[in-house]
Amino acid sequence: MEPKEWMMNKNIVLKNQKLEILKEQAEKEENNLLVSLSDNEIFDYMVSKLNYCRRKMMGSCQDFNVNIRCGDICFIDFGNSYLYEIGYLHFGLILSMQRGKVFVVPITGSNTKVSGNKEHIMQLGKIEGMSKISACYLNDAKWINSSRIIDVKAHIPVDSALYLSIKQRIHEGIG
Repeated sequence: MEPKEWMMNKNIVLKNQKLEILKEQAEKEENNLLVSLSDNEIFDYMVSKLNYCRRKMMGSCQDFNVNIRCGDICFIDFGNSYLYEIGYLHFGLILSMQRGKVFVVPITGSNTKVSGNKEHIMQLGKIEGMSKISACYLNDAKWINSSRIIDVKAHIPVDSALYLSIKQRIHEGIG
């Protein structure tokens, strides 16, 4: 069945204990996906899957003794992604924090992905504590559970022109 059909029939599937069929289909399709991925993609997928298995019930990154604040650039497991989304392990800048969740904008250090004039990408230059020239994906900013945060790598002061500019560009993108 297609995912939409599974969703429409959820009560019937659960009532008739047909969950095993769904699990078998999902495992088969996951195995087909893995065969089509590069070794690097498989690595990212599996590490993210392990993180999810171990962290999904955690309330925040503080459960792992990771203390964060706005302006921190963190190594984050964004999880699975669809085409044109940031996924798996990337850096992200914390813009806001509320009730165990953080609003982050993903950051990349790959110059090949940010070449050219792309409105959704903001060049950040070299940030102290980061090993490469960085850019952020403004259109991928989102709220996430802070338990996705692996580690803090750098910091941009919240009163700096750079930080305020990033927040302004995110606000403009939403408006």
